This record gives sequence, structure tokens and C-alpha cells, in this order.
Amino acid sequence: MELGKGNPQQIRQVLLFFVFLGGSLVCSETWRYSVAEETEIGSFIGNVVKDIGLGVEDLAARGARVIFDDYKPHLRLDLQTGNLLLNEQPDREALCDLTEPCILHFQVLLENPLQFFRAELWVEDINDHTPTFTNKHILLKISESTAPGTSFQMDSAQDLDVGKNGVQNYTLNPNLHFHLKLQDSEDGRKYPELLLDQPLDREKEPELRLTLTALDGGSPARSGTALVRVLVLDINDNAPQFERSVYEVPIPENSPLDFLVVRVSATDLDAGINGELSYSFSHVSRDIQKTFEIHPIFGEVRLKAFLDFELLQSYTINIQATDGGGLSGKSVILVSVVDVNDNPPEVVVTSLTSPIPENSSPEMVVAVFSLRDQDSGDNGRMVCSIQDNLPFLLKPNFKNFYTLETESPLDRESKAEYIITITVTDMGTPRLKTEHNITVLVSDVNDNAPTFTQTSYTLWVRENNSPALHIGSVSATDTDAGANAQVTYSLLPPPDPLVPLASLVSINPDNGHLFALTSLDYEALRAFEFHVGATDRGSPALSSQALVRVLVADANDNAPFLVPRAAEPGYLVTKVVAVDGDAGQNAWLSYQLLKVRTARLLSERDAPKQRLVVLVKDNGEPPLSASVTLHVLLVDGFSQPYLPAPEAEAAAAAPADPLTVYLVVALASVSSLFLFSVLVFVAVRLCRRAGATSAGRCPVLEGHFPGHLVDVSGTGTLSQSYQYEVCLTGGTGTREFKVLKSVASNHRGSMINVEENSDFLNDEHHKI
Repeated sequence: MELGKGNPQQIRQVLLFFVFLGGSLVCSETWRYSVAEETEIGSFIGNVVKDIGLGVEDLAARGARVIFDDYKPHLRLDLQTGNLLLNEQPDREALCDLTEPCILHFQVLLENPLQFFRAELWVEDINDHTPTFTNKHILLKISESTAPGTSFQMDSAQDLDVGKNGVQNYTLNPNLHFHLKLQDSEDGRKYPELLLDQPLDREKEPELRLTLTALDGGSPARSGTALVRVLVLDINDNAPQFERSVYEVPIPENSPLDFLVVRVSATDLDAGINGELSYSFSHVSRDIQKTFEIHPIFGEVRLKAFLDFELLQSYTINIQATDGGGLSGKSVILVSVVDVNDNPPEVVVTSLTSPIPENSSPEMVVAVFSLRDQDSGDNGRMVCSIQDNLPFLLKPNFKNFYTLETESPLDRESKAEYIITITVTDMGTPRLKTEHNITVLVSDVNDNAPTFTQTSYTLWVRENNSPALHIGSVSATDTDAGANAQVTYSLLPPPDPLVPLASLVSINPDNGHLFALTSLDYEALRAFEFHVGATDRGSPALSSQALVRVLVADANDNAPFLVPRAAEPGYLVTKVVAVDGDAGQNAWLSYQLLKVRTARLLSERDAPKQRLVVLVKDNGEPPLSASVTLHVLLVDGFSQPYLPAPEAEAAAAAPADPLTVYLVVALASVSSLFLFSVLVFVAVRLCRRAGATSAGRCPVLEGHFPGHLVDVSGTGTLSQSYQYEVCLTGGTGTREFKVLKSVASNHRGSMINVEENSDFLNDEHHKI
């Protein structure tokens, strides 16, 4: 391997150029590798690790690759060893034609961080082609009057090899009349000429046959032959003369077939057949023969194949005019191909990273690509751009290489896919444009917590529900994707550790369905609340929470019960429950009398009706309160059809004179008998109508509560003072009581009868 030596001033200019770009580090030194054509695939060419100065392990880590200027994979880089290996069998003639030396330029690209190293692959020629003559049979017509020393130009042999492997020498078989002389052409090749040694005599020898041999300089040498026939003619003493010795012709590369390149003309002073001229090409290459043709009579040179400035920019065509006597004149046509903007720019993406995470840092390299335009001048100068309003930018790098980098943070929830159009326009006339689309996907990062559809949920469930009853659902959504958007629901620990939340409700972690684990009792628990959490499956996981409030609806599941007169101390008479719709300290309630129990055995001397007042007060500022009055009636059985109102009792308690008492007793006895009979009759009718009546049940008058007594606040708080009358019966020993009626407080001045039916039992605001 040979290292190329560059001009120090040029190296400094290149380095300053890339420092100005502020991006990549480009090695100013050009490495040179060589390989003989037709070398076997996989052959070792060189080792880049020694040249770069890196470890072998850095090649794969930094994404090393080899990129040729023609984008063909002539070599491949072994990332395990750093060896450059031949990827295809090179053919120098196919790669460079007659160009010498044959150099393939390439770069060793390191992506992370971005760095370029320039290199050249020199393809060396081997002697694998034999010299050949365009015409295997060459005819020369020479006048017998031709003076010795006259030269006759011969077509040169063609050899696809170059250098020493090309045609180096010509030989002619020994004869008495001619010897061979080699001449150098303008393109550096040699062509043979025949020199006449002595005059010809057509009468003695009208035709000569000579063998012309072309030899190359290979080892071993290769050769090709052509037969030269010399016809001896009569005297022709004037050779043709062209009007111009050199014809210079510019021609656009997009010229059509049969396009007239030039018309040449020559004159001959001889007459007759010696003055008749024919035009032809003289010792021209195969490219010229394939591209141009000349009319033998009119001298018109026309195109027979399309031109391509990018392949060949000029042609040198040697022409000759030969008269009928065998004399010829020479001229040269210099054809310069004019470039036309007929090649659009090309975009070659060598590296693309997609998808990229949405939390990628700015200046992350998304893609590496290069531009190429085969035209020259302004036709080959290019301008590259992408769309506006994209979070990406282009940065130019070494030798028409560009990097596409992120300019600002990305957000997958706003946009998950970018279609970036790389637009390349050349500066030719007309301008040609190429658009290349790159699709960049944005991968999700867990940067969004689940969001509940509501901040709080209120659920209703009727008491005495069956266990595992579905009571409602909560729902949360996550704008992330994949596992980052999969939501799992859970119950959060209650702030009060005494609340048995785990035994009350459960939640399905997949869909947020809530279930009551146990049968709820309105009289024991009217409402409770808890928090539900929603957690995604990202890393790290994000979560949010919502409040769930469960309200228990009352059901008619408690019948009135009686208090016997013979109730023992500690007997539960009734229970008063109150709730407050406020929250916090304003909802803390204190009872001055919570449960009513008998303190001792009841006797005949006790008053038949006892009056109890229960006061409920919250802890707010100022405190609010409500009261309820309990009238406890002591009876031996529910034989009394009507219970007097408290006002009637007060009037009955007034002292009366004995006579009045006697009259009242007598009248009451008679009336009682009558009323007792009527009541028995009515009771029997009522019992038949209502069905079988259990012993000890207290018949009560039917009727509905007036609306002004039933209407309480929706929260269940006692908004007024109420009176409850409790009927106690003796002799049964069942420890049950029944509510007979409730009487409003004195300031309302009204009394109502309580109906023993489902309407009363279902009223959750008046249950005792």
C-alpha cells in the first residue's frame, strides 16, 4: 500500500473547509491500494485499522463502511479484522476503458461520530487481450512511378490493454520493395507506415503480398496479423489535398442519430480515375467507428450512436481521401462534446435510523446521504433542502455528503411519523430537480400518565345486595402507545386504616369494574369513599388517581318492634341515626342520647307514656343541631285503638272534682264496652283484609305522612325537630317494639298517624 502525497497548501485548505463546516473530521491524507485486474474475489487488498489508528473493535461500534464514488461494491470491509477484501473480480477495461492509470476513488465512512477517510484503488492492467487489426485484409494501390522513400500509412492495430501491455511494435515480413517505419500519433499511440525502398514494376510484379504483425509488450507477448495486398498501378502523380488540415467541430451531447457533424472535401488535380476520390477514416479507434460514419463519396460525417459527455468529452478522427490511383491525403476532425443538462441529481441514502425515540437529544444523526450529478459546470452544481417547519435540519459534510439531524425535541403524541422530502436542484438550464422521501418513525416514551374520564365518581348501590355485585366502573386513558398505554387499576389504601376497604369493594385491574364484596347495610353504613389508582406499564410507570363515592340506598328490611312492660334493664328500646351533608369537622356529629334502653323493670306505678328528647349537634363553627322527641308508651298489649296526643294528655292530667270523675267513669264504662265491640269488629275485618295477623302485633291507623313532615334534605340530615312515639307491650317477653306515630314538635302544632306499611319502612330519613 502506498500513501498518497498531497500538496501541503491544498491539505490546509481542505482542513480549513471542514473546520468551517464544524462537523466531521476528514482525513487529509489519501490512502492508495492496488490490485491487478481479474484478481479472485475475496483477495486481501489492505487493512484499514493500521491506517486509521483505531482498534478492530471500534469498526463495528462506529459503523464503518466503504463507499465508492460510483456507488458500486468493489470492496467490502471485514469488521472483524479491518481487512479490505475484493468483492468482485475487477476488469480494468470495463472500469476505465483506455484511461490510464485506472483509479477508483472511495471513502471509508465512520458514522458515530461521523468521520471520512479518502482512499484510491488502483486497478493494474494485465496482458489479457491480443492486438487486432480493424481490417484483416489491407489493399494498397501504388503507382509504379512512385519514388523510393514514399510512405504509405497503415491502420494501427487495436489492443484493449494499456501501457506496456498495449501495442508496442510492428513487424513486416522480409521483401525487396518495402520496409516498416513506426510513427507516433497525437494520442500517444504508434501506427505503422510502409516505406518504398525501390521502384515498383507493374509488368514484372503487379501485386505484392505482405504480412503486417502487431506485437504488445506483455510477458509473454501477444501478436496479431493483417494481410497487405499491394496493387501496382500506372502513374498517378497528384495526391488528393483537403481544404483544411484540421476541422474543429463542437456538438451537443443530445444530438440525434444521423446528425451531420461535418462535411469534408478534398481535391485531386489528376483526371479520370486518378482524380476520383473516396473518403474514409484512417487508423481510428473502436469508439469512433461505433459513433461516427463517413460517406465515401460526399465526405459527410454523421452520428451513428448517441453521445454522452459524462463518458467521453472529445473525439479525434483521422480521415483520408484516396484517389483512383492509390494516392491519399490526410486531415483531422476534432469533435468536442458540449455538455447538456440531461442528468438529474441523485440522492443515495447510506444510513438511516428509524424509529427514533421521542426523547432524543437535539443534533441526533437520523440519516447520512450523498448527492451526485454526472453533468459538469453549473449543470453539476447542486442545492439541497428539506421542508420547512420540521424538527430536522441538514448539515453538509465531506464531498457532497449530508447528515439529517434532529433540531428540536420530538413528541410522538403530537406526530408519530415524519415524511421528509429531500429536494435537490442543479444549477443548469433548464434546472433539473430530484425529490427523495425518507420516512422517520417516532417511537413512544412513557411521558404521559393515565387520565381518568372523571375526577370523582358517585355510585349507588341498594342495601342487602348480593356479594360480588357489579356496582359501577371507572375508566382512564393514556395517550402513550404499546405497553406505555396499557392501564392497570387498583384500590389505593384508605387514609383511615380502620376502614375495611378491602372487605367492602374490589376492582378488576384490567377494565376498572368495581364490585361489592359483601352485603351492605344502610342502617350500619350509608356511604363511604375511597381512591382508585390507574397505573400504566411503562418504565418508569406513571399513575393517577380518582375519588369514588359509594352511596347505599335504603331498603324496607326492618319491621317495627315492641317494648314489653316487663322489659329488663338494658333492653334496647330504639336507635336514632343522623347524618350531616357537610364534610370534615362540620360533619362530626355528637349525640346526647344515642340508644334508648330501659334502666330498670317497669311497674304499674310508672307513667304509661315516657318522653325522651335526643339532640344531635355537629362540630362546625357555628355549630348546627337537630333534635328528635321520643314518646315511649307503656302498654300490656296493643288493645287500645287510639293513643291520645300529648295535648290531650296534658288536659287529662288537670285535677277534676269527684262528681265529674264518677260521671266520666260511668260514661266511659258504657262507651268503652261499645267502642271495644266496634274495635273488635273493625280489627277482625282489618285482619281478614290484611291477612293473618301475628299475636302481639299492634294495629295502627292507616294514613300517609303529610308532605311537610316527610320532606327532609337530600343528605339525610334531620333538618327539624321530630317526635317519635314508641309503644311498649308487656307480657310477651319478645323484647320487640313498634312505632305507633310521630308527632311534630310543639311549635308546629300538628300530629300525624304513622302507617305500618312499606312507605314508612322505605323512608330512610325517618327510620328509628
